[in-house]
Formats: sequence, structure tokens, C-alpha cells
Amino acid sequence: MCWPRNLGVKVLITVFLGLCSSPLQVSAAPPEAGDRLTLSGFVADAQNKGVKEVEIELLVNGKHVNPAGRDERIETGSKGGFVGRYQLPQGTLPEAAVKIRALRPSWQTQESEVLKIVGTETDTAGNRLFQVQGDLTLKRQITPAFWIASFVLLVVYILIASELMHRTLAAFLGAALILFITYTAGTFDKNYFILSFEDSMRAIDLNVIFLLMGMMIIVGVLKKTGLFQWMAYKSYALARGNIFILAFILQIVTAVCSAFLDNVTTMLLMIPVTIEIAVTLKINPLTLIIPEVFASNVGGAATLIGDPPNILIGSYAKLTFAQFVINLGLVCTVCLILTSLWYLWWYKKGYLAAEVKDVGRTIEYLKSEYKITNKKLTVMGLGVLALVIFLFIVHGVLHMEPSVAALVGAMVLLAISRVDIVEMLEHEVEWPTLVFFIALFMVIAGAEETGLIQIIAEWVKDLSGGNLTAAIVLVLWVSAIASAFIDNIPFTATMLPIVAFLNQTIPGAESGVLWWSLALGACLGGNGTMIGASANVVTVGLVEKAGYHISFLAYMKACWWPMMITVAIAMAYLLIAY
Repeated sequence: MCWPRNLGVKVLITVFLGLCSSPLQVSAAPPEAGDRLTLSGFVADAQNKGVKEVEIELLVNGKHVNPAGRDERIETGSKGGFVGRYQLPQGTLPEAAVKIRALRPSWQTQESEVLKIVGTETDTAGNRLFQVQGDLTLKRQITPAFWIASFVLLVVYILIASELMHRTLAAFLGAALILFITYTAGTFDKNYFILSFEDSMRAIDLNVIFLLMGMMIIVGVLKKTGLFQWMAYKSYALARGNIFILAFILQIVTAVCSAFLDNVTTMLLMIPVTIEIAVTLKINPLTLIIPEVFASNVGGAATLIGDPPNILIGSYAKLTFAQFVINLGLVCTVCLILTSLWYLWWYKKGYLAAEVKDVGRTIEYLKSEYKITNKKLTVMGLGVLALVIFLFIVHGVLHMEPSVAALVGAMVLLAISRVDIVEMLEHEVEWPTLVFFIALFMVIAGAEETGLIQIIAEWVKDLSGGNLTAAIVLVLWVSAIASAFIDNIPFTATMLPIVAFLNQTIPGAESGVLWWSLALGACLGGNGTMIGASANVVTVGLVEKAGYHISFLAYMKACWWPMMITVAIAMAYLLIAY
């Protein structure tokens, strides 16, 4: 038999059209009536803080039951709450023993007692409706993930403190290692699961990143005007050849600039001019620069944007610019004046050896060498900076993140000044610093997810005995001593969740005094050694590049006791004021 060509295709088309014109009438049997159970609850840690992404299992008479109509898991949300709906055979409830079980990596599996069943209503389909409320408190579990995250954090700290590799590389290597282990060993064994990629992205505080970026761009534009060099020349002119007055003025100028810009940027601008002045006076530039960098850290401690640790604290604790100034401005001013006087005494011999000859001629030379090169750009830059600082002051009222103010100011300044944004992004934005923060947030999140941070927090709480005074002293001095030997940025990032825990568990800490203890300890303690603060590291590097070496011990000798004095003043202030 010979079939017509394309007969098969025609038959299929005919059948398809027939189906479309006459839909199939499929009779579905109504679902069998049963017992419908709505399960809700809250899963918290020992501090009653919600635990996210906890898998919830329903146990009915000891057997695991899947959610109604699906095989998906029931998990807690970002604040620890959960809701699940189940379909059970009719007559199962309310006599059955209903329990819930909570499971999450790095936490002990917890099973509830038999839960109380509420409700006997019946819906239109004949289903009996019941509700169960189940709350659980989870405890941490020490798993291989805990030890791996702790080891990675420790190694990152060691690499940063010893300068065996660039701190950005050290932090990013740690972050990459955590994610790699999570998605290799952690895929096959949940005990090795440290941090998900989604959680690592949520851990990055973009408020900090964009705040730093915005301020870097604003300062980068102002650098083009010669404003900061002009300020150094004016300092010398005001001193009129008196080296002691000059040293004092330079410290004050550095501190004020650091409070409203940031201490690293301030030192980058002040060091070249200070070296030029020191060479003119034929004294060692270090006798001026060491007091300056000390003052930059003290001045930076007074405001939200002055020192990176404060930026971290402010963003994490939602503290405003005004709160920093009100709570820290006075004590930082006292510390600045006292340490300025200390350095006038400490470097007295070096200052007395200065060759102050023909002051008028020197002033004229500096005036011609360091002058404002673009007055129009200076006015625009200072105007925008004033607007940004105003927004910082009122950002709490506007509910505006500080990063928004900084970015708006930076973009407006670029737009009205016609400065090339590509040039700013390439040469003025410190990308290694921003990437360091990003990676560091991820490493700290790994330690927090696996329980290390909570264990440290509970240890600090136990050591303080739950006493606020002891907690203030402990947080302040531990932060100060640790920040002297570990870069205060990663240390502060580690301490943030610890202090947040103490604020919730120690009576009287609701005032926020422990945040100020951390800020003062980290910022002032960073003055203790050359590796304690980023400004110190940058300063030593630039000074050595100019041919003036200073050893670790020599730096520590010049700065350790002034640091201890400022921390002691801070302790007295905190204990009296709070």
C-alpha cells in the first residue's frame, strides 16, 4: 500500500485542531476531606534574636510529615519566623502528638515538646482546621566549619599584622577560601558549610563602601586646587618661625581635617608639605609628622567619617554624625590638647635645633610654592563639602544613610566642576581599600555564621559579670591594646556583633556607651604602634619613601605612652558621663 505524502503530518494537525475546538472534559474527583494544620512559630538564639534559614520539620506521632501539596522545606525567614500548612488524614487531630524539629548547620538540632493543638472549625470542603504555635531556642554547635572559619580569620589577622602580603590580598584570600570550602566539602557534609554566597553578599556593608568612595572623590577634586598645601603654608606663617607654635598648629590642622575628611587622606596631603617645611628648618621631618599622625587618629575619632572604625560602627549601629560629635567631641578635644603638649615636650631637643633664619623670606618662598591654583574649583569644592557635612549632621532626621550624602556630594561636584570622572575613579578612589572592606566583611560573616563571634561575646559578658562598668572598661582596653597590634579596621569589624550582643544582655548598655567604648578604644589604641591604624601604615611608607626610616620600636616608643594616656582619659570620661 502507498500512503499519500505528508499524511502523518496532516493527521496530527487535524487531531490538534479538533482538540482545540472541542476541549476534553476531564472529571476530577474532589479531594478527600481531612485535617488541615497551620503551623507557625519563631526560632531564636540564646539572646532571643531570630535565627534565619532554619529548616522546620513537623513530627506527627514521631513521623516526619511534608507540607501540604509540595515537597518543599519550611524555613524561617530573616527574623526567625516561619509558617507551614499541612494536610493530614481525617481524625488524626487533635489526638496526635505534634512536635517540631529545627535543623541548621552550626546549630544543635532541637526538638520541641508536644505542642498544644487549637481549633475545631470546618471549612466548606469538610476539612477540619487546626493551628499549632511552636517556638524554639537553638544552641550553637562546634562543627568543623567553626574551626575552619576561626582558623581563616586568625590567619588573615596574622598576614595583615605581619605584612607578609598586602592586606587586601590577605582578606580576599580568606573570603575566597571560606566560599570554596562551603561549596565543596560543605555540599556533601553540612558540618563543613560556613557561609553561603547569598549571605556573603548580604554581609557587605555598601553604606561603608559608598561613603568612603564618595569622600575619596570629593577629596580628590579638592587636591587639584592646592588647598591643603596652602593650609600648611598658612600654619607656618601663623607661627612666624616659632617651631613649637608651628608643631602645635600643624597638629590642630591635621586633627580638624581628619575629623571632616578622613585620617588617611589627610596624612597623604600633609606629609609632602611637612617634609618640605622640615627640610627648610633643617630638622628631622619625623618630629613633626609623628605628632601629626597621632593627632589625625585623635581627631578622626570625634566624628562618624573621621576614622574607618567609626564608619563601621556608625553604619552597623545606625548612629548619626551628630551622635558621634556630641558623645566623642569633648573627650577627643581634651586628648588632642594634652597629647599636643606632650609632643612639644617629647621633641623639644629636635625643635630647639631648628635653624630659623630669615623667616620672612621663608614665608615668601612657601607662599609662592604652595598656593591655591584654582580658586573657582576651591569655592565649588568647599561649598559641596559644606553641604555634605550638613547632610551628615541632619541625616538622622532625614533617615538618610551617610553614603547617600557622600555620593550625592561627589557626583554634584564632578558635574559642576567638569572634572573627569574616569580620572577620579582611576587615580583618587582607593580601590584596594574598598575591596579590602568587602572581603573583610565576608570573612567576619563566616566567623559569625559558625558561632565564633557569639562565643567571644559570651566570654566577654561572663568576664564582665554582666556589670556595665566592667564591660565599659573591658571593651575600651581590650579594643585599645588589640588595635595597637592588629589593624583597627578588621578588629572593629569583628567586635561589632560582640558589642551588639552586650548591648542586649547587660543592663544599662542601652544608652550605647559600649559603642563609644569601642570607637575610642579602636581609634585611640590604633596610635600605639605603626601597624595599629591605616593612617600610621601610610605615613611610615611615605616617610620611608622620602628617605626617613623609623623602626617599629622607635615608633612605639614615641607613641605608646601618649596612647595609654588618651585611653585612660577616655575611660575616665566614659565612667563619669555614663
